[in-house]
Amino acid sequence: MLELRRAQAGYGRIQALREVSLEVGAGEIVTLIGANGAGKSTTLMTICGVVPAQAGEILFEGESLRGLSPDAIVARGIVQVPEGRRIFPQMSVLENLELGAYLRRDSAGIRRDLEHVMELFPILAERRHQPGGTLSGGEQQMLAISRALMARPKLLLLDEPSLGLAPLVIRQIFAIIRRINAEGTTVFLVEQNANQALRLAHRGYVLENGRVVLADTTEKLLGNEEVKSAYLGI
Repeated sequence: MLELRRAQAGYGRIQALREVSLEVGAGEIVTLIGANGAGKSTTLMTICGVVPAQAGEILFEGESLRGLSPDAIVARGIVQVPEGRRIFPQMSVLENLELGAYLRRDSAGIRRDLEHVMELFPILAERRHQPGGTLSGGEQQMLAISRALMARPKLLLLDEPSLGLAPLVIRQIFAIIRRINAEGTTVFLVEQNANQALRLAHRGYVLENGRVVLADTTEKLLGNEEVKSAYLGI
């Protein structure tokens, strides 16, 4: 579904991605792990067109994304849940969700999807008229994921969904990600919590200093001594 071929990107003179190549197949959960500053978030921003690719190719369903605006990429079916959630704090939960469906025109489908995300996260149904900024961190993460689902993505990009959350909330979020995938949405997960990410995903890539240095099934990565030492604290 998604393929990066020797993609390069950066900020001014800072080279953040150095010939990154990876693939995400339809129906998979694929994770990208690495230390802070490795280039994980830049990878997602480059896929979404927020950070322009300087070289290489980014293909989605066989077609190039290079040069497309972020909204055109969303229209193709790629939607990101950004690091830090970035909900609209003064707007209600319901208004945040409706904004996720901004590019859609199927009113009946939007209503069905609203019901679905509120079934996934019942707390959002309870607080639908509450300003998003008054929610807890975990509830805001649920809202950010739900807002992305309202765009009905083919490929969901998740950037550090566990960041700053309590362990119980993290388990709940990851269980919902597994369910979203089981219902047909492909997931590309960037996550610093390598242990959780590798136990959730089917395959994984390790990014160091803007380069992919390891790629394998998550089962093999969990057993890799270098991964254990550097990312799992074992």
